[in-house]
Amino acid sequence: MPLYLYTILCSFLLALLSTPLFRMLALRLNIQDAPAAPVKTHAQTVPQLGGAAIWLGFIGTLTAIRLFTQFPTGTLYNLRGLYLGSTLIFLLGLMDDWKKPKGLHFKTKFLIQILAALLLTLYGVRIHFIQPDLVAILLTLLWVVGITNALNLIDVMDGLCPLQAAVASLGFLWITLPSENIYVNFAAAALSGACLGFLPYNLSQRRKIFLGDAGSLFLGFALASLSLGSSYSHWNPLGVYAPFLILGIPLYDTFLVMILRLTRKKSPFLASKDHFALRLMALGFSKTEILALTSAAGLLLSLCAFLITQVSTTWALWVYAVAGIELLLISWKIAKIPMG
Repeated sequence: MPLYLYTILCSFLLALLSTPLFRMLALRLNIQDAPAAPVKTHAQTVPQLGGAAIWLGFIGTLTAIRLFTQFPTGTLYNLRGLYLGSTLIFLLGLMDDWKKPKGLHFKTKFLIQILAALLLTLYGVRIHFIQPDLVAILLTLLWVVGITNALNLIDVMDGLCPLQAAVASLGFLWITLPSENIYVNFAAAALSGACLGFLPYNLSQRRKIFLGDAGSLFLGFALASLSLGSSYSHWNPLGVYAPFLILGIPLYDTFLVMILRLTRKKSPFLASKDHFALRLMALGFSKTEILALTSAAGLLLSLCAFLITQVSTTWALWVYAVAGIELLLISWKIAKIPMG
């Protein structure tokens, strides 16, 4: 356990110390987010190379841990897939940020995301509880690409995406201890620390920096990879769905936005202010209150996910049922909030 704490601390410091450097680089290279579109919620142009600091904190820490820790051969093989896939996704997001405001074509982005997900499967990071293998691989690709974009969609408010990623990472660390694939444990610890190290600058008013697509896409891909590294089902077969709870907040926002857009006969791929965080803001909640509420909700969902992996099938069904009913009630109220 102390080694995981050192991992969190190391990635935290790497991200914390490198974020100002990447902010200066973003200003020099003009990698910035201008509030040109109506859906933008910020009033001034903001540098957006914060994802590079999180990527460096994550990759740098895992590399250092690898040098001083003897990983089992199998889990080291899995870790290589995570390294390669997440770095490819980071470079994709970086290119998209560089080409803003137009950005890359969505077909190009989806193609590279699929290639990165395929890299994961080649290194054994995929769904294992479904047969035949071809179906499992196709569902793995769908899951990885879906979660990758879910974290990108939820990046609509300062602190929301990195904070949710940190909470979810700690949830995966908690649920996979003390055994399971060791790469999940270390990667989850490194990801949470890097997110927390970047957070003060994302919330700062004077030295603000955004994640950019490089950061949000990277976080989504990394979390999707972590979710595939545990069996979850020691006590009941329903435990394999625990990642849906740990990643409940970004998944919820994704489906909410898509459904609300479709009901208004709008494309689910076009930007809008249908996100739950923006609806709560329209209701009068402050950004600080929204971050606190969503973080508490994420921790509660992670607790529910842990309980599901520890109880019988009957009790697991009850947990899922209660969570589902609460979700429907919250959605019904949120959908009624008028948006401009």
